[in-house]
Amino acid sequence: MRFAQGYYTYGFWIVFILILFLIRVYVSKRLILRKFAEKELLEEIASSVDFKRQMTKSAVIIAALLFAILALMRPEWGFKWQEVKRIGLDILIAIDTSKSMLATDVKPNRLERSKLAVKDLIKKLKGDRIGLIAFSGTAFLQCPLTIDYGGFLLALNDLNVNAIPRGGTSISSAIEVAMQSFERGANKYKVLVIITDGEDHEGDPIRSAEIAKKEGIKIFCIGIGTREGELIQVTGDRGEKTFLKDREGNIVKSRLNEEIPQKIAFETGGMYVRSSGSEFGLDLIYEEKLSKMEKREIKAQMSKLYYERFQIPLAFAMLLLMIEPLMSDRKRT
Repeated sequence: MRFAQGYYTYGFWIVFILILFLIRVYVSKRLILRKFAEKELLEEIASSVDFKRQMTKSAVIIAALLFAILALMRPEWGFKWQEVKRIGLDILIAIDTSKSMLATDVKPNRLERSKLAVKDLIKKLKGDRIGLIAFSGTAFLQCPLTIDYGGFLLALNDLNVNAIPRGGTSISSAIEVAMQSFERGANKYKVLVIITDGEDHEGDPIRSAEIAKKEGIKIFCIGIGTREGELIQVTGDRGEKTFLKDREGNIVKSRLNEEIPQKIAFETGGMYVRSSGSEFGLDLIYEEKLSKMEKREIKAQMSKLYYERFQIPLAFAMLLLMIEPLMSDRKRT
């Protein structure tokens, strides 16, 4: 047996507190009555009240509540095999992890804001496979294409500026890793989303984009940062905050360079969006482009379809609630 909504187990704590409360009320009631009259007189005054029957009625209500919580937890047992077919795109998200992404012209910083936007995108996906690429001076496939969105989010949360030891920014490396990660043969359904501040120091990203286009990959770019730029604050070995400096000792100021990502998106028939404080751009790309693209049937899988059994505890709960009003707390004469 399994439970589809196991988080409702917190309801058992409510029942436990209710039991303690009823016990306290019962004990307090008996103590008050004993102070009011002697035991012999009390039995005569309260001759019509059966405290055991009162406890039985309370037990019935508690049992009904327990069965209701079990019903909310949606118990399942028994299953059948069912073929599940998924229809969607293959989407690779390439996020710049160079130190320039620590700039705070976008709050809390460029990298963290990018991760938050990708998390919002995940909520919109329905059957699409998604993967993650981290890139700076080189690129690395952080998470292969998958429909396990939970696993993808774990990889996304681990992303930081130390993910790749080689410094610099190489957008062309990200494109090359994406081409290696997509399945060969299918010339549609391939999407690469690049999130970067556009500062490219190595390779030829435009040439890489031309090759990607021939393989049917559409590249969408999001430029993050401001044209005015911002100083890059880094944490030293002892935890102190300092500003990043170049080899000559000059403080580095990172600015958004839109020219390269614009050319890449144009070359592959994709779309370029400059991120702003109110609109990051991923939602716009999804609504305007990705949701309207032709989708393919991703490999069908056999999945267990469990039978819902919540009706059984629910029936017991309703039955007990119907019985409780019919029970008397008076002594039989």
